[in-house]
Amino acid sequence: MSIHPLVTQQHFARSEFVRCLDGVSAEEGRQRFEPMNCISWMVGHLANQEHFYWVVLAQSRQVMPGLNDQVGYGRPASQPPLDEMWHAWREITLAADEFLEALTTERLLSHLYWQGKPRAESIGTMLLRNTYHYWHHLGEAYAIRQLLGHRDLPEFVGDLSLAQYRPEPASPSR
Repeated sequence: MSIHPLVTQQHFARSEFVRCLDGVSAEEGRQRFEPMNCISWMVGHLANQEHFYWVVLAQSRQVMPGLNDQVGYGRPASQPPLDEMWHAWREITLAADEFLEALTTERLLSHLYWQGKPRAESIGTMLLRNTYHYWHHLGEAYAIRQLLGHRDLPEFVGDLSLAQYRPEPASPSR
């Protein structure tokens, strides 16, 4: 089965995020330029959203309990260790892909449930929200790297051969 084009775009956004942060030291990852959060927080924050959407809601399991308390939306600012956040991100995205890589166009139109009620946004809309969230923090992290004095940063958007446009698979006829 081929991976849905929207999931390919999610994978590309992730890869660009990783590429943007290549070379950031543990110390730099925790440096905060207010009102922005630090880079390590961003890594954990994006992992946390994927964890909630694609692991907790979609698969009814936990990979990193407690992560939301550290880097969740609306939580107080924190400066967690960068290596811990990358570890969480890797574990969570691996678990998330178990769900994401099996998505079909039809499934993207359905809704996940939270506390016995369907979420307002479809899985497809949640996937778009998550992908766009990566691009938001990628730009913010790029700005932080400039504030840290990093030079010769990579250009964005990078190698689109990894995520070329292709039409969505045709929906099965009923």
